[in-house]
Amino acid sequence: MTDPIYACLWFDGKAKEAAEYYCSVFKNSKIISENPMVVIFDLNGRKFMGLNGGPMFKFTEAVSFVIDCNDQQEIDYYWNKLTEGGEESMCGWLKDKYGLSWQVVPKILGELMGDPVKGQRVMQAFLKMKKFDIQTLLNA
Repeated sequence: MTDPIYACLWFDGKAKEAAEYYCSVFKNSKIISENPMVVIFDLNGRKFMGLNGGPMFKFTEAVSFVIDCNDQQEIDYYWNKLTEGGEESMCGWLKDKYGLSWQVVPKILGELMGDPVKGQRVMQAFLKMKKFDIQTLLNA
């Protein structure tokens, strides 16, 4: 059974281009169907719809997608791919070349922040970062 809830992403005529781009970034991804108005695609088992809705709406940071990364290599990979043509922000946030916001974070972040001894130091360390550096967080 497929997930009955999925995101619809509004693009200004670039839904197919964006879907192809995201499918190239995320392994095990594919375009499921397409027509001039809508592209349905799957990113690592998650269904998305790209809508060619025109220039009326733009993405904002009010909605972002989180990528939980196992290690620094994964963080570096997604950060480098998704900031290409986009822009870096603070604390693991970025905007890709379509203006969509992403958070590229280490899976261990919650555990580190929950540590009663290190939690505050970890938070102070990552507040200074753009791309997360796991070793710096572990050393905090």
